[in-house]
Amino acid sequence: MLPAKFAVMRKVADERTWRVYLGTEALALGRGGITVVAAAAGVSETTVAAGVAEIESGRVGDLPPGRSRRAGGGRKKAGDAQPGLREALRGVAEAATRGDPVAEITWCSLSLREVGRQLAGRGFRCGKDAVARMLREDGYSLQGMAKVLEGRQHPDRDAQFRHINAVIAEFAAAGEPAISVDAKKKELIGPFGRPGRSWRPAGDPVAVRDHDFPDEELGKIAPYGIYDIAANRGFVAVGTSRDTGAFAVNAIRLWWQREGSSRYPGARRLLLICDAGGSNGWRCRLWKHELALLAGQARLRITVLHFPPGTSKWNKIEHRLFCHITRTWRARPLMTAEDAVAGIAATVTVQGLKCTAVLDDADYPGGIKISDQQMKDLEDRIIERGSFHGEWNYAFAPVPRPAPAPGPGRDPGPAGPDPALLQALATLAGIPAPGDLHAAAALAWHADREHRLTLSRGRQRRRAPRKTAYLKLSDEAVLVAAACRIRLGMTWALLGRLLGTDPSTICVPGNAAIPVLAGHGITAPPAGPRIRTTADLREHAAAAGIVITIPAPPQTPTRPKLIKDKSKARVSLHDDAGHGVSGGSQHTSIRCPSGSRHLNAAYAGSCPPALTRHRPIAW
Repeated sequence: MLPAKFAVMRKVADERTWRVYLGTEALALGRGGITVVAAAAGVSETTVAAGVAEIESGRVGDLPPGRSRRAGGGRKKAGDAQPGLREALRGVAEAATRGDPVAEITWCSLSLREVGRQLAGRGFRCGKDAVARMLREDGYSLQGMAKVLEGRQHPDRDAQFRHINAVIAEFAAAGEPAISVDAKKKELIGPFGRPGRSWRPAGDPVAVRDHDFPDEELGKIAPYGIYDIAANRGFVAVGTSRDTGAFAVNAIRLWWQREGSSRYPGARRLLLICDAGGSNGWRCRLWKHELALLAGQARLRITVLHFPPGTSKWNKIEHRLFCHITRTWRARPLMTAEDAVAGIAATVTVQGLKCTAVLDDADYPGGIKISDQQMKDLEDRIIERGSFHGEWNYAFAPVPRPAPAPGPGRDPGPAGPDPALLQALATLAGIPAPGDLHAAAALAWHADREHRLTLSRGRQRRRAPRKTAYLKLSDEAVLVAAACRIRLGMTWALLGRLLGTDPSTICVPGNAAIPVLAGHGITAPPAGPRIRTTADLREHAAAAGIVITIPAPPQTPTRPKLIKDKSKARVSLHDDAGHGVSGGSQHTSIRCPSGSRHLNAAYAGSCPPALTRHRPIAW
């Protein structure tokens, strides 16, 4: 009978009531009752004896409500019973403490049992519950990681945020569409696990693969989202190809055709808020090229504002659309692309968010390059850069502007050497024709140059060589000049004069070609001529019966010589009308025609008004 009674009473009695009840049963049994009751209730005889003593002493009603023991009763806490335990616990926790040392909350990376084992190694007995209690008393708590650090911030980060908010408010007040766009993380198609839990019959979880290795046949999906900020509506194009700039713009195009044009029938502008990288990054040329096409097709002036680098989490689509789509997909494998589309379309919130999803199974090839000429045409005719960070803030005009008038072309530079002159020099030096000489020695010449450059840099060339052509000198001209240097003893100054280039320009490749020509039998004769001037060249050519035409020297402008002693300086200048002006003792500075140089000259005081107004001077 006693075990049955005790089993019922133990469920409803607290520690104090249970102790007193056991004492009453032991007193009722008389001698040996404590042992019998303790065995029937499954408790210690000390507990039963404490109940008997409490009844006999008349202290049953002495305890205040809510207490089971008198003050000071029970086992002491581990921190009080073992001196030095708290200091040892702080030492163990300090070695694994994380967080800001000046913050009020810190946390320890060791588990409670691991802390208890380390304390046992130092001679203390402490359970995990006591360790947890003492850590909380010392200010520790269980903490996860918070992704709040943005790394290096751009100095105009906040200014760009304010600019974006101001433009959004302007479009909202005008009733024009403003959308936040971004590409969501790619998702695997097939029986792959997803985070989260869902209500299912007990013991019947959804079976998925134990590894998330992509399935080549099923592939992936690339959701691209458009969030209408004012209407609180989402639109997602689920692509089965690549996430490129063309795919991103086509998603915007589908949104405008299916929802945007009907929601904003009188719109003439469209605002896009997007991240700084990815398929819609501000460096992506394909993104700009496709947006220019969309602006012309939809007859909209499309304004694009990019968030600064590293701040994509502040894009509204991240925490107003994508997070709810992830919630809809939780604990649910996406077996097909249609399942993903259906899950997105079923995404709703109590704040009124509704979503539309479409499947975009078109093929978007990668590696499409937009040339420099195409980008220049976009910049000249369609793209309008903002005054504040034009690389982040720009717009596309629906109608291209007229092409700008072509500016002055680049100076073509000096014309190349006369072929007849090269042929005459080759004949005079007794070498093959320039074309034959090039065919025989050019390959070895270039190979020798690459070998020397490789040795000097200590590694192979990483990029393709650029076409320099030695300031418009052909390979034939360089090889003929080097042969003339060998056979005729011509100076580099004379060769530069004949070929229309600077001597320092021709001597560098010419000296490198001399050893190569020596390997082809072009060496200096034992008693060869030494031609230094054009007169020597004419005389030698006449003796050989060769007609050679020496080009006239280029006309270079001469500058007045500056005289340090300004008291004796005199200069002769001319104004626009050709009137001569002479100066004497007074120093002045007169602007040259180019507008970038000044001439220090003596000025006599009788200067015409034309010069005092810095009009161009015939130089």
